[in-house]
Amino acid sequence: MSGYIEPETDESITRELCSPLPKERVIFTYLMNAIAFGLTGLALIPLLSILWEILVRGISGIKSEIFVKAVIDNGFGNAILGTIIMVCIGALLSIPTGIMTGIFLAEFDQTNPITNFVRFISNILTGVPSIVVGIFAYGIIVLATKGFSAIAGGFALAVIMLPIIILTTEESLKLVSTSQRLASAALGGTRFQTTFRIVLTTAIPGITTGILLAVARAAGETAPLIFTALFSLDWSEGLLSPTASLPVLIFNLYNDPDPEKGQLVWTTSIVLLGLIVFVSIVSRLVINQRRIK
Repeated sequence: MSGYIEPETDESITRELCSPLPKERVIFTYLMNAIAFGLTGLALIPLLSILWEILVRGISGIKSEIFVKAVIDNGFGNAILGTIIMVCIGALLSIPTGIMTGIFLAEFDQTNPITNFVRFISNILTGVPSIVVGIFAYGIIVLATKGFSAIAGGFALAVIMLPIIILTTEESLKLVSTSQRLASAALGGTRFQTTFRIVLTTAIPGITTGILLAVARAAGETAPLIFTALFSLDWSEGLLSPTASLPVLIFNLYNDPDPEKGQLVWTTSIVLLGLIVFVSIVSRLVINQRRIK
């Protein structure tokens, strides 16, 4: 009878599965594991050396007053505030646009040439050098307003964040099972209701992760802000004036002969690194929470 397994054959298969692996395969497995761990260790050496150098040089400069003083007074409170302001402006511009574009790509007319074109442009934008984005924002905002400003810096960061949010939103929506869409339709839900009440709600953890990763990247960008927000040693006068930021502070003051400014650069590096690590950890927690659910 087709599909029938003889008792002797079944026993032989069980015996073969329970028997130990040949020594050659065991040795090969251990060898490959050793090579993998060794290469991983080599990859971690530059990263750990950078972290160690930053911590050793910058930890001694951490004092409570530097968080509330401007750069001109040997602090970086204005740079922290400027970074937060410009990242928030970028988030306000990119998050709604990115989420809606991602919904359009994932849920509506996926075979349309316009959809393919938008997806293609989004993929290209993820690889565009940040300095090119800075030049673009300079031509669009700075030349039009005839001045460097936090708004121009926020616009540049929004361009960097946008493709990340679009693509992560699209992928998160695609991971929602088709059965949930069909169940909503069976209960009388329209396509609009299914998308925004069922699919989008289910994909929120993945979308949040993409947003946090985009924020982490934007917070560490230097080149776009040099062309758009420039820098300020003192507190900014408003959104339409030059604004300090942590990455540009490090860039401008790294070769300063003043030892206090040199110490400030390393301390600023710790703070910037801490902000990016914090955002990255939050994104990982969101991913883990999504897997648990």
